[in-house]
Amino acid sequence: MALSSNQQTLINRCIEFVKSELSDGEKGHDWWHIKRVWQTAKLIAQKEPVDQLIVELAALLHDIADSKFHAGDEEIGPSKAAKFLSSINVQADIIEHVVQIIRHISFKGGNHLSEFSSPELAVVQDADRLDAMGAIGIARAFHYGGFKNRLLFHPDIKPNLRMTKEEYKKSDAPTINHFYEKLLLLKDRMNTPTGKALAVKRHAFMVQFLEEFDQEWNSVI
Repeated sequence: MALSSNQQTLINRCIEFVKSELSDGEKGHDWWHIKRVWQTAKLIAQKEPVDQLIVELAALLHDIADSKFHAGDEEIGPSKAAKFLSSINVQADIIEHVVQIIRHISFKGGNHLSEFSSPELAVVQDADRLDAMGAIGIARAFHYGGFKNRLLFHPDIKPNLRMTKEEYKKSDAPTINHFYEKLLLLKDRMNTPTGKALAVKRHAFMVQFLEEFDQEWNSVI
């Protein structure tokens, strides 16, 4: 369902805010990441019984202050989003829903279960997870690994598939490990039929990439 003119104005204000706030951010979590997630969320939402305004606001604000760039503070993003939405006179119940989505959207390790759910969270979470998969997901993973000065790969450092939430947040393992600890797990954690369908191709591409990486790493020239 199309947004009203007043709702579209709120979205436009939100876009301006996000572009400004993330202009100097890490480039795997910048405006272009937000735009891809926003566009994908709108695509998925077409086939889901959701509140379109909540989906779009949450997609645009979901990484407004990612905890990994703020000393692990998981409340700075929800707080910043709430303050902004209040400043443009968004209804309190909508703000609360958007804040809950931001608070619960992220992957927090293989054993962590979310305490909140809604159709809107399902849509935005699928969109965000899809951007962590496929060719763009691979590019983002290695960009962030370079940003954190992590090894590409180390054969003696094995992926930890049973990390707690705190272990996941503190991990500084090689980037290749991240595929096994998160990215390859996403296909089976998609929420919506559209998200699940889109994830299949992107998952297969990552598997192909890892097979090629392994072959080249172990080749004898």
